[in-house]
Amino acid sequence: MKRILIALVGMSAVAGLGTASAADLPRQAPMYKAPAYVAPINNWTGIYVGLNGGGAWGSSNWSQLATDFNVSGGLIGGTLGYNWQFGTWVVGLEGDLDWANIKGSTNCLGVGGAITTCETRNNFLSTIRGRVGYSVDRWLPYVTGGAAIGNIKASSPGFTTVDNTNVGWTVGAGVEYAFAPNWSVKAEYLYVDLGDVSCGVGAACSFNTGNRADFTTNLVRGGVNFRF
Repeated sequence: MKRILIALVGMSAVAGLGTASAADLPRQAPMYKAPAYVAPINNWTGIYVGLNGGGAWGSSNWSQLATDFNVSGGLIGGTLGYNWQFGTWVVGLEGDLDWANIKGSTNCLGVGGAITTCETRNNFLSTIRGRVGYSVDRWLPYVTGGAAIGNIKASSPGFTTVDNTNVGWTVGAGVEYAFAPNWSVKAEYLYVDLGDVSCGVGAACSFNTGNRADFTTNLVRGGVNFRF
């Protein structure tokens, strides 16, 4: 009987030690599943300023010559705009003012019937455009259009130079990419038509009244913007 009691006491002691040891172990932290990663949506709303520059090619026509000739060159300047974002759609208003050196020339008759050069040149170009884009995370493809303002300068040695500022129109498309919270880069294409200028008697682009000189160009340019 004593042996049975001793055995029971020993078993109770061992069980107590086991329970105490289990109680002393640290509790395992509950397992939580990490939430799925969701890429942040870029916010395009706000005012922005920037720089832009690129190249141009197009044509000019002097009605007295009855022919078109090519113009080409470059431009660089500043940009100011504002965007409003509605979900994934972005609408905005953008303006720019660029120094330009877009020009072209062709052979023509000069004073006394000698062969000389007739040139059309554009020295500055500004646009005021609306933009409509669709935001895809950091990308913003857009279409754009509005007014274009610039000069048409027609010159030829020995004749009066015509240099008028015209208001025309422009339309195009582009894409912008936000590479940092407030910074973006863009590339765009614009077609610009500045209309034409009237050339009176004695002017470079006219030997008689009623002649005109026009200017159209294609722009491909890039830019960088800072959004406030």
